[in-house]
Amino acid sequence: MKRIVLLCAIGCATVVACFSERGSGPVAGPAECRVPVSVIDSLHFIVAIRNFAFHPDSIAVPAGATVTWVNCEDVGQEPHTTTSDTTGVWSSGDMTAGDRFSHTFATPGAFPYHCIPHESFMRGKIVVQ
Repeated sequence: MKRIVLLCAIGCATVVACFSERGSGPVAGPAECRVPVSVIDSLHFIVAIRNFAFHPDSIAVPAGATVTWVNCEDVGQEPHTTTSDTTGVWSSGDMTAGDRFSHTFATPGAFPYHCIPHESFMRGKIVVQ
């Protein structure tokens, strides 16, 4: 049990360090985007973009939470976006490998979103409670 807690603590610290210090640029290493942690703390969540999909593709967060999408595709892949299905709520613009985008969700509701270049299959949803 102690080993699991220690690994989680190391992984969580790694995720916070990796995503809090870098805004864009090539992915520093493969482990950076493969840490299976989507919750940093009670008000900060990560959605990874990998293999032309959002991971997780649906996430529940409390009002006031910030969700950060990180493009974990390999360098040279097509860019992705995270764009609200409702016009004007948020749109990241093109995100290349290593880029990130954050949005804070102030009000409860369901917020479906998509990737503009891959709209037919790259879809996700944020549920704010």
